[in-house]
Amino acid sequence: MRWRTLATAALLAAVTATGLGAPTANAAAPAALVPAADRDVQFTADGTTAYGTLHVPAHRAGHHLAAALLLPGSGPTDRDGNEPPALTPGTLALIADTLGADGVMTLRFDKYFTGRTGAGAYQGDPGRLDLAAFTRQAAAAYTTLRDQPEADPHALLVVGHSEGGLQALLLARTVRPAPAGLALLAPQDERLLDLLAAQLDGQLDEAVTAGQLTEPVAQANRAGIATAIADFRAGRPTDTSALLPPLASLLNALFGPNNARFVRSDDAVSPPDAARAIRPGTRVTVTCGTADANVPCATTAPLLTALARAHATGPGLRTLDGLDHFLHPAGTPVNDRMLAPAAVAALHEFARPWKSGE
Repeated sequence: MRWRTLATAALLAAVTATGLGAPTANAAAPAALVPAADRDVQFTADGTTAYGTLHVPAHRAGHHLAAALLLPGSGPTDRDGNEPPALTPGTLALIADTLGADGVMTLRFDKYFTGRTGAGAYQGDPGRLDLAAFTRQAAAAYTTLRDQPEADPHALLVVGHSEGGLQALLLARTVRPAPAGLALLAPQDERLLDLLAAQLDGQLDEAVTAGQLTEPVAQANRAGIATAIADFRAGRPTDTSALLPPLASLLNALFGPNNARFVRSDDAVSPPDAARAIRPGTRVTVTCGTADANVPCATTAPLLTALARAHATGPGLRTLDGLDHFLHPAGTPVNDRMLAPAAVAALHEFARPWKSGE
């Protein structure tokens, strides 16, 4: 057919004139590569300025990245996952590095009474802090992350370690847009005082096995712990005088004026109940380490059932053989700054839908 011959000739003439593969005048040059960088950020919640670190992986200019808020465990745990000077595993900083390798930007921050944030509005009266105050602070951090120019608002994630796992569930119910994914790493999966009782009972069992206590002494202390918790929950005075001194000191601190409000508010929350309220379709990873004495794998089932009923998707449970609460192989010194390969793999698997190159 004659028209095909003419069209072919015209095409060959154009190629001859311009050179095969040569860019046309309208071809756009590749976007410049923006190198990886950390930058300081700050935000305000309840009258207190909080400070954090935003890690932005290398990316092409103008490209929007999945963005994860990192939430720490209980106690005065700072943006890196440390309680200096004694406890410095760097858990959150290592998680930021791991996700950064997948092209996921992260924000981690100093919560109340840690790092540069300090006590803020609660100076002189820490007893006013409750769980909801920490959730509001985390929500302000989430908004700050969402509003970063590199962040993809359709790919916001929350990664919580230990108590941060519970906070991730609470946050997911309130922030907008809702997170596309949650990574719950060794999460608090029971009411706080139930978890505490299990931890202390386990320590008493270990002391009996090591010959440090007799079984009758251990049993008396188990009963005393249970009674003190029941009295605290009922609003009655607690009597710890018959407990071993380290146990009495711990419970007196938790039930004392500086911590009672927070403990009561945290203990009132059932993590499985919080999980049932997340958005259907949320991608969720839950990890448990078989050597984790803080949150044993045996307690995880109700949380997993609740997530299934909420129609969560994603990897689900990842059992990490031989790993402790800080995502270390059992026996690793707590302050070794490392994540076990199995924990790294679980994070990469969680982030896979949002992984990007440069």
